[in-house]
Amino acid sequence: MRIAVTREVSSALQHCELSYQQRAEIDLQLARAQHRGYIQVLEGAGCRVVELPMLPDLADSVFVEDTAVVLDELAVITRPGAESRRPETHAMQKVLAGYRELRSISAPGTLDGGDVLRIGRTLYVGLSARSNRTAIDELALILAPFGYRVNSVPLRDCLHLKTAVTQLAADTLLIDPRHVDKRAFPGMGFVEVDPAEPHGGNALLIGATVIYPASCPRTQARIEASGYRVQSVDMSETEKAEGGVTCCSLVFEQAG
Repeated sequence: MRIAVTREVSSALQHCELSYQQRAEIDLQLARAQHRGYIQVLEGAGCRVVELPMLPDLADSVFVEDTAVVLDELAVITRPGAESRRPETHAMQKVLAGYRELRSISAPGTLDGGDVLRIGRTLYVGLSARSNRTAIDELALILAPFGYRVNSVPLRDCLHLKTAVTQLAADTLLIDPRHVDKRAFPGMGFVEVDPAEPHGGNALLIGATVIYPASCPRTQARIEASGYRVQSVDMSETEKAEGGVTCCSLVFEQAG
C-alpha cells in the first residue's frame, strides 16, 4: 500500500519563507482548489492519501516533504533550515509514529526533506541554505546501520536539491544543469529541463506515473518524448511560495 501524507494549505501561506523569488500575491482559494486537484492526482496514481488539518500559524506547512525523510525501515524527522518551519515537525512526528520507528536530526544540524533525493540505497542530499554539513553527517550515521549511503551534493542558486533534480525512472533523472552537476549522479541517464522553465526540475514519480507541474509544458514535452507517462497538475499558487510537486506530500510504502 502506498501512503501519501498531505496537509491542507495554511491560511497564512502568503507569509511563506522565500529565498529565490520575489513575493507575489497568492490566491488562497485557488491554492486550496489546486491542492485538492493535486490530491486527486495522487489518488489516481494509486496512493491512499492521509489528509492532515491546516496549521493556521505555520505558513509553509503545506510543504510536508521538508519535515521528514521516510524510508522503508524508519523515518528521520528533520530540523528545517528556516527557524519558522521547525514547529511543523512536531505535528508530523505524531503522524509518522504510527507508521515508522523515528529518529531525529539534532541542533546545530539543519535539514529540509526537499534536499533529499533517494535512489535505491543511496540518499543524495543537497548542501543548500536550508541543509548543512552537520545534518548530512548525522543522517549518514543514523542510516548506516540500515545499509544506506549518504552523499552530499553542492548546489548553485536554488532552494533545494529537488528544485534542480528529481527521478523519472530507476536509472533516469530530470535535471537542471544550471543548479547541479550531472557528475554527482554516476551511472544515471538524464532528461534536461528546458532553460525557459525555472520550475522544471521538480517531478514526482509514483509507480509509472510522473506527476508534473502544468507551468512547464516544454519540459513536459521532453519527458514524454523520452517515453514517460506524465500527469500534469496546476500548482501555480504554491509555486509562488517556492513549492513544487514533491513538496506537498510525503510518499512511502506501507505493508498492509
